[in-house]
Amino acid sequence: MADADLRARADERFARALEAAGSRDPRDFYRRQLVELKAADAAGYRRALAYFEQELIPAVARDDGDPMAEWLEYGRMVASLTAEGRTVQIDPSGGATDYARPVPADALVLHLPDRTSARAIPVGLPAALSPAQRATYDLLVKQAQSL
Repeated sequence: MADADLRARADERFARALEAAGSRDPRDFYRRQLVELKAADAAGYRRALAYFEQELIPAVARDDGDPMAEWLEYGRMVASLTAEGRTVQIDPSGGATDYARPVPADALVLHLPDRTSARAIPVGLPAALSPAQRATYDLLVKQAQSL
């Protein structure tokens, strides 16, 4: 399959998966992350692009691939290249566990940089945040606190 055909097939499969899941499309956010990565770490940016072309697109295009899981993994990889740290998944009750595939569709996935003053990087958002996930997101990503 030619590169353009493979890319078109991957895009079509991901669009169908997003619609079926009622999920937000993370690609704009990942693109913004890539712009930041390119400015901060050219080698990391090249690694992210290589992964995109050589791993992500073929995996999403495959009939047996899981487009949602593959894009989530790409987002995790880009976040990891952007800032050293660990990636966690937050369940609807607010409980956090280390990121592990497969990630439940209702999980909020955040990358927590080792530098404690840095904001968490959103990797994956469920279709709707639970109150506990919203509080976690507001605190760790927006760094908003209410008393």
